[in-house]
Amino acid sequence: MTHLHNNKEVFGKSFLLGSAKAENLYFGYAKDMPIIDYHNHLEPDVISNNQNFRSPTAIWLDGDHYKWRAMRNFGIDEQFISGSASDPEKFKKWTEVVPYTLRNPLFHWTHLELKNPFGINEYLSTKNADSVYSRMNESLQTEDFLPQSIIRNFKVETLCTTDDPADDLSYHKALKDSNFATGVLPAFRPDSYINIVDPQHYLKAIRKLENVTDTTIHSTSDLLAALHSRIQYFADAGAKVADHGFEYFPDTALWTQNLETEFSDFLKGNKPVFSNPEALCGYLLKELCRMYNEKGWVQQFHVGATRNNNSDMLRKIGANSGYDAIGEQYFAQKMSVLLDDLNAKDQLTKTIIYNLNPTFNEVLASLAGNFNESGIKSKVQFGAAWWFLDQLDGMKKQMNTLSGIGLISTFVGMLTDSRSLLSFSRHNYFRRLLCDMFGSEMEKGLLPDDEEWIGKIIQDICYYNTKNYFGL
Repeated sequence: MTHLHNNKEVFGKSFLLGSAKAENLYFGYAKDMPIIDYHNHLEPDVISNNQNFRSPTAIWLDGDHYKWRAMRNFGIDEQFISGSASDPEKFKKWTEVVPYTLRNPLFHWTHLELKNPFGINEYLSTKNADSVYSRMNESLQTEDFLPQSIIRNFKVETLCTTDDPADDLSYHKALKDSNFATGVLPAFRPDSYINIVDPQHYLKAIRKLENVTDTTIHSTSDLLAALHSRIQYFADAGAKVADHGFEYFPDTALWTQNLETEFSDFLKGNKPVFSNPEALCGYLLKELCRMYNEKGWVQQFHVGATRNNNSDMLRKIGANSGYDAIGEQYFAQKMSVLLDDLNAKDQLTKTIIYNLNPTFNEVLASLAGNFNESGIKSKVQFGAAWWFLDQLDGMKKQMNTLSGIGLISTFVGMLTDSRSLLSFSRHNYFRRLLCDMFGSEMEKGLLPDDEEWIGKIIQDICYYNTKNYFGL
């Protein structure tokens, strides 16, 4: 592996840009556009408190289930992943894996993140692990690597976190009142209150919602009233987005009076389980969608995942730890029924559909085009490649599908969907790919040889479409 440090140009100026046209588009139009990251899982307390990270492991490896999965694939013991090993030990184990992540997006992401913001222009391996750790650690103790400084470095204009309806949003409010220029907006994620996966966990969430709204929840009308009050609370704090993640998309036409009575008994503790979680989820979802429309919010639907597949590891270390996968449930027809019902009643707000199962790319791209509205560009969006598809091939397929079935010129572009402040480099990754796709087709004569025309479309996809769509 001695050759790993000889190349001085790690993913250099022309990275992903396969033609002169692509380079002109990227450097002339895309590179310096501000970032609007309208869906991520960043922690608002970390941004607001603005404290130095304790180590490279803390900012780079903690909770990163992409890296965790790669380490497990390589046979690394769990103590060095989510376990009790020290920060330097975990980092060293990661460096064992990095040279073997070739052709996985982690290889690109890792080195892009080393370059920006750390300025480290080397391929990472065990041979330079100690040196890289030391240099990263030294940087992390400076003002330039405070969370807010990192966000400024990436030119992030606005970001939207993902928040529980019961959250008091104190950190968002503190940031709004501070001199931090980036808008940090909450996003409403009510999955825990509309989807019964585990009855006890669900009732625990309901108790939390009761406490924060100072109400008693014994019916769907009580629950919807509580959620409505939190939607208003979020709106007052600047929220413009609601978000839902579905393992299955619910049928929105199953709810009955008998189920209402049973659900009330369940909430009161008279029944240990509720018999039809899908019917409940579908009913509550439709009512929430109406509320989002009243507020003029954008609703986001994440579909196509199957979560927590390893029950042993779920028991040991909990959810969101790298044991999820692409699901195979067909959901488009149920989603179409919901969108049509809302549209017919003039209650359909702007909607973004993120798909994790590429089998359904064309299905969902065509579905999105059924519900447009005068004066709004692509009111229902076929959203960016998500999670396992957030890599070159997946992004190309998403954009090619959107181009062929809809209008990529009205696309709201990239988001990180990440828990890491360093992931803003993925916008750079996306922009380079986008410019390469357009530049390549300009070279071939498939698109006009007009950089100003195409460059304006590129800037729209990178920034302006998002700014207009979300009303920022």
